[in-house]
Amino acid sequence: MELFDPLMIPLTKYLFFTGKGGVGKTSIACATAVSIADSGKRVLLISTDPASNLQDVFSMKLTNKGTPIPDVPNLVVANLDPIQAAAEYRDSVIGPYRGKLPESVIANMEEQLSGSCTVEIAAFNEFSGFITDGKVQQEYDHIIFDTAPTGHTLRMLQLPSAWSDFISESTHGASCLGQLSGLDSKKAIYKQAVETLADENLTTLVLVTRPETAPFKEAERASGELSALGVDNQMLVVNGVLTEHNDTLSSSLYEKQQTALAAIPEGLQTLPLHMVPLRAYNVTGLSNVRALLNTDHVTVHTEKLNAIHVPSLNNVIDELAADDKRVIFTMGKGGVGKTTVAAAVALGLAKRGKKVHLTTTDPAAHLKFVLDEASGVSMSHIDEAEELKKYQSEVLAKAHASGMSDGDIAYVEEDLRSPCTQEIAVFRAFAEVVEKADDQVVVIDTAPTGHTLLLLESTQSYNHEIERTKGEIPESVKSLLPRLKSDETEVIIVTLPEATPFYEALRLEDDLKRAGIAAKWWVVNQSLYGTNTTNPMLAAKAANEVEWLNRIDEHANGKFALIAWSAEEIKDDRLLTL
Repeated sequence: MELFDPLMIPLTKYLFFTGKGGVGKTSIACATAVSIADSGKRVLLISTDPASNLQDVFSMKLTNKGTPIPDVPNLVVANLDPIQAAAEYRDSVIGPYRGKLPESVIANMEEQLSGSCTVEIAAFNEFSGFITDGKVQQEYDHIIFDTAPTGHTLRMLQLPSAWSDFISESTHGASCLGQLSGLDSKKAIYKQAVETLADENLTTLVLVTRPETAPFKEAERASGELSALGVDNQMLVVNGVLTEHNDTLSSSLYEKQQTALAAIPEGLQTLPLHMVPLRAYNVTGLSNVRALLNTDHVTVHTEKLNAIHVPSLNNVIDELAADDKRVIFTMGKGGVGKTTVAAAVALGLAKRGKKVHLTTTDPAAHLKFVLDEASGVSMSHIDEAEELKKYQSEVLAKAHASGMSDGDIAYVEEDLRSPCTQEIAVFRAFAEVVEKADDQVVVIDTAPTGHTLLLLESTQSYNHEIERTKGEIPESVKSLLPRLKSDETEVIIVTLPEATPFYEALRLEDDLKRAGIAAKWWVVNQSLYGTNTTNPMLAAKAANEVEWLNRIDEHANGKFALIAWSAEEIKDDRLLTL
């Protein structure tokens, strides 16, 4: 596997970096931009990542207009704020209707435009200008985007019905994306931007991943979605590959990575493949950015852990049992270890004499590998694909029966493929599980976001105002929404001791707060800090985790637990040791 060296690869004018949160796409995008600029080319680097830490990377304040980097004469960096852009977009769409429509309708409109899909649309609106601006094209040799749009967003932008003028005309179930009427004047620009993305002579999609199973699967999904839209000029960059191992922990990590690399998904095997070695340092400051693609230097941070005592997951479980929590969610971004934490919580409560049911969206076979059926925990699994298909069929049947046009049906079909629609479909199944389990503790791996909960809630009140056919909300969901806000529910935020997972967890928590749901405990998973490794590289990375552990400690008021990284499979009684 070749090292990733942008100067040795034929480069198109536009480079889009994409990948799961925390895989290092911002670091690699920055290192690529600096490397190309150092070679004498004029480069514009644009970030549309809500969790972007570009200002830390370059150690200077950045704006959305573009800031020249003094020590890299050919580089200009623009840090777009998609959250702010989404808020402005939301206000522009809803503003004309304030005072003219009932407050419940306005609330429904606001929530429809509060999801992650809307943030992505707003981000696409921001960087479309850079793609289509003739002056920008002439001024720069290469334009690099940190975070590419998803296939779902691109498909939605191409549907005429997505641009209808009145958001409340939506005649199907709760929507993740809402309408695009506030951006109608941008249709021509969007069309040109999408065409540029699909032009292999102009654009390269760089899929960034880690040598782990979950990020590989996510990269394969993104690759397939975008390829289906004509974005075929792709390459794969595997970040964080361990090249040297000299103790038990580093040898275990090396073997785990090599196993994942040997099993790269079929959908990625034909792509040009490059790697970036695991680095000991955080990629902040220009010297580290320049070093990322070239050489390593072991920089050990000397920051000390503030917490005198760091709780274990068992301490968390003790409190859950003492407080008699009835509904427990584990929440976090993909790949942080929610299933393992949920299984450990369920087993721990069962060992403390509680009657426990564990439900997950992971396949049942996988759950059985984590927790033995004889453990005393009853288990079920929810098939996301099956639940989504069921929900899609129900909503589409109502849409067809209402006499909608083919164009509008196409919009409904695409909206039903959105991440939040899947949450809604799966949440109905979760609600049924919880409704049937009044006599036991229910532990749920993967919960709906605050946005989805608010969407369901506002749709209920919206139905009272406007009687039209919509995806119906079962009584089990209606009764569960208030229950989730009660004292018998506990949400556990699961994260990693790194920048992007931390910022994404903060956004997730804010989302829940909007829905009136508080998260008390944070669980930091896969921490090298707790391993006592003697490998210089991993020991340095462990020291660099302290900054994020201290931030989590301060944010959670000491209510955080630490789970050390382990090479061995954590299952059955091993779950009780976390």
